[in-house]
Amino acid sequence: MNSLNKVQLIGNLTANPEIRETPNGQKVANFSLATNRTWKDASGMKQEQTEFHSIVVWGALAGICEQYLTKGKKAYIEGRLQTRSWDDPSGVKKYKTEVVADNLIMLSGASGDFGGSDEAPAEESAAPKRARSPKAEEEIHIEDIPF
Repeated sequence: MNSLNKVQLIGNLTANPEIRETPNGQKVANFSLATNRTWKDASGMKQEQTEFHSIVVWGALAGICEQYLTKGKKAYIEGRLQTRSWDDPSGVKKYKTEVVADNLIMLSGASGDFGGSDEAPAEESAAPKRARSPKAEEEIHIEDIPF
């Protein structure tokens, strides 16, 4: 049986994407996405939990993030989990698990509506905006990241 590494998230950006470029000019966007879970516990009390996910987006899709995503916007992210490690200045090994996105759908309207309004969305912003990472892009290696 083959392996599967697939992540699908719908949440809100906690800050504007941070955009950088590799030495060869490839764009990379980093941002955090918050997802919420609500349930009732055994005593019937409503419980809530928020998870924060580190998202990494490469190439043309990073440019789309730079143009259209801002803090608070709702987005659908699809990608894979990747864990990287490094040694901090004191020699302690650190790890970070991120979602490397290859598909993005902007779910917030152009006006910043997050779905809480009773008004119908404007015609132009009614459909989610889709963006996909082109498969023809060159492969990026973690060694190419300047940070």
